[in-house]
Amino acid sequence: MTAARAFWTVAPSIGEIRTEVLAEPGADAMLVRTLASGISRGTEATVFAGRVPPSQYAAMRAPLMGGAFPFPVKYGYAAVGETPDGARVFVLHPHQDAFVAPASMCVPVPDAVPADRAVLGANMETALNIFWDAAPLAGERILVIGAGVVGLLTAALLARLPAARVTVVDLDPTRAALAQQFGCGFALPNAAPQDQELIVHASGSEAGLRLALDRAAFEARIVEASWFADRAPALPLGEAFHARRLRLISSQVGIVAAPMRGRRTHRERLALALALLADPAFDALLEPPTDFSDLPGAMPRLLRGGLCHVVRYPPA
Repeated sequence: MTAARAFWTVAPSIGEIRTEVLAEPGADAMLVRTLASGISRGTEATVFAGRVPPSQYAAMRAPLMGGAFPFPVKYGYAAVGETPDGARVFVLHPHQDAFVAPASMCVPVPDAVPADRAVLGANMETALNIFWDAAPLAGERILVIGAGVVGLLTAALLARLPAARVTVVDLDPTRAALAQQFGCGFALPNAAPQDQELIVHASGSEAGLRLALDRAAFEARIVEASWFADRAPALPLGEAFHARRLRLISSQVGIVAAPMRGRRTHRERLALALALLADPAFDALLEPPTDFSDLPGAMPRLLRGGLCHVVRYPPA
């Protein structure tokens, strides 16, 4: 195999499939034929629209992306594929039907995790890092604002804590069933419980972050897991923020969270995230797949909302 097809964003909200020549894999690299990839809506929508701030070009680079911001750029980080010897691997690679990647970045997919579910690996890795940043305690009252994929994965991890009371908040009442499936309560924003000791904000909206500040208990921790890109949210930090001694903590997946830094490598964190996906309940976060060839026309629609969208690739 010497050529591959890859999805590129070439202008605001315009994508195309390009053919490129694959390098011969060296001793420390692997040839991977892609089985499925996942669309990470929040980040990929920002990239697709050309809204990455110039100040964040370096920080926003995906490990194996092609091109440069703003355009043309080949972006993505949730590919599951098969090596020539039949091993399945997860790689932080853009949407492409075959590629060569450093062997150190090809993380084995557990046998118990189907390829479609494994595309959640990057999102689960983010949720795991949020969990580590949050340093949750057994028995805490916990609020997760935003029932997107990352919010629900984070809530599912937090719900495993002994005696923890986890409530997921979202504008969409249909997300209640998903929250309950993962052992959490659910509330619309106006009914979100007060005096929450740990809050994870993952809605990507100013209103959601304001709600987090309003529902926080004395000396609560608020973990900001959203990224506002080029937006500048206005927050009421002059009201009870200081009197209640609230802590606002940013969480970003590019660096292993402080409590585990030096104890787990990025590869070990990703391997753990993939192992956590052995639970079939996480299939509820997957939408019906789209064929890779249809991605240029479908991407604007796929980025408008929903859960994790799977891109399928034709067999070799």
